[in-house]
Amino acid sequence: MNITNIQAEIEAKLAETQPAVEVLAVEQAGSGVVRVVIDHPDGVTLDLCAAVTGELDEVREQVGVEVASPGRERPLSRPEHFQRFLGRRARVRTRESLEGHKSFTGELVGASNDEVTISAGDSLVAIPYAAIKRSNLVEE
Repeated sequence: MNITNIQAEIEAKLAETQPAVEVLAVEQAGSGVVRVVIDHPDGVTLDLCAAVTGELDEVREQVGVEVASPGRERPLSRPEHFQRFLGRRARVRTRESLEGHKSFTGELVGASNDEVTISAGDSLVAIPYAAIKRSNLVEE
C-alpha cells in the first residue's frame, strides 16, 4: 500500500466530485486501512463523511477507508494550514533530530512557503516542511 499514491487518488477524486472538501491528511490506520481526515467550510458532519466515503469506491477496492473530521487536534500538512493557524499552539514532529529534538510543541509564530517557525520553550525553531513527519494543533 503506497500511501502517497492513495492520497493522490483520493484528492483527485474529491476535487472532481466534492470540490469544497479539503483533504487534510491520509494516513495508515491499521493493516490495509487508511484514515482520510477532511475539512469543509461549513464543518464536517456525519452525512458529509458518508458522502465522501461513497465517492471513494475505487479506493475502497484497494484498502479499507475511514473518513473523519479533523477534530480539535487538526492535522497541519500544508504551508497554508500553518499560515491560517498562526498564534495557535501546535506539535510538530520531525523525521530526523533537529537541534537535539524530534518533537516541538509551542506557538506557531511564522510560516513561509518553505518552513514553519515555532516558539518552543525559550527559543524559536525554524522547521523546513520537508523535515516534518507529522504536525497538528494542540489544545490550549
